[in-house]
Amino acid sequence: MTGMLVGMSGLSTKLVRMVNRARHLLFPPACLFCQTALDDHDGCCPACLHEIRIWPACTCLRCGTILPEAIAPGPCGHCLHHPPAQQQTHSLYQYHGPVREAILNWKLAGKAAGARWLVDVAEPSVQQLISPHDLLLPVPAPLARMRVSGQHHAANLCAWLAAATGARMEWRLLRRIGEQPRQSSLSGLARRTNLRKAFALCDDYQPLVQSLSPDTRVWIVDDIFTTGSSVHYAARAAIKAGRPVHVLTLARTQHRSPTQG
Repeated sequence: MTGMLVGMSGLSTKLVRMVNRARHLLFPPACLFCQTALDDHDGCCPACLHEIRIWPACTCLRCGTILPEAIAPGPCGHCLHHPPAQQQTHSLYQYHGPVREAILNWKLAGKAAGARWLVDVAEPSVQQLISPHDLLLPVPAPLARMRVSGQHHAANLCAWLAAATGARMEWRLLRRIGEQPRQSSLSGLARRTNLRKAFALCDDYQPLVQSLSPDTRVWIVDDIFTTGSSVHYAARAAIKAGRPVHVLTLARTQHRSPTQG
């Protein structure tokens, strides 16, 4: 009997190897960002890996804008006079090169593999930021946009972060009021007012808030930080929960300064 089990084990190992070889031949591994063929399943080629830029550590803790090392963590001059609603702002990557392409593929073509890889690679940093006691709230997307795409990208991002950290996710606690023009279609000035009344806590938020532990922090989660208006107004609504509110985005643009209305 023992000899039979050993033989079966060896056969199973050989079968697994054969399947893996066949899979490699039929579906050769490729870079998730540029589709270059890879020798293994790492997901990213050396060229794309070189172009992926982490958001710098020397930032204003309040708004997340890049600061000289001698000044960080701020606050920066803008936050001294016009601080955002959130207490802290963090971003994982610069919205550039392969990161930009991965997010566009995710949002426009429904291909999430590149964005998911970026979250998985950043897991150690995310675990330093987010505690299992924390609460993750995605920035609500307009219903019309979700009907077209079939996706709630900020909620998907929240789910990945929750899986990585053990934090709780509540996608219905923060709701969208009405339909506003897309932020990407507006000028900086229009962005500052477009979402001023776009977010609110759901009507029955009190029981959920009361169930939270005293050390719970609320995280507003979004895919891209551009001017900061979306996360600012979402955070302003979430403050009513009576917990510290922070912001985390997958990526952030560099060419615009944070603006609040």
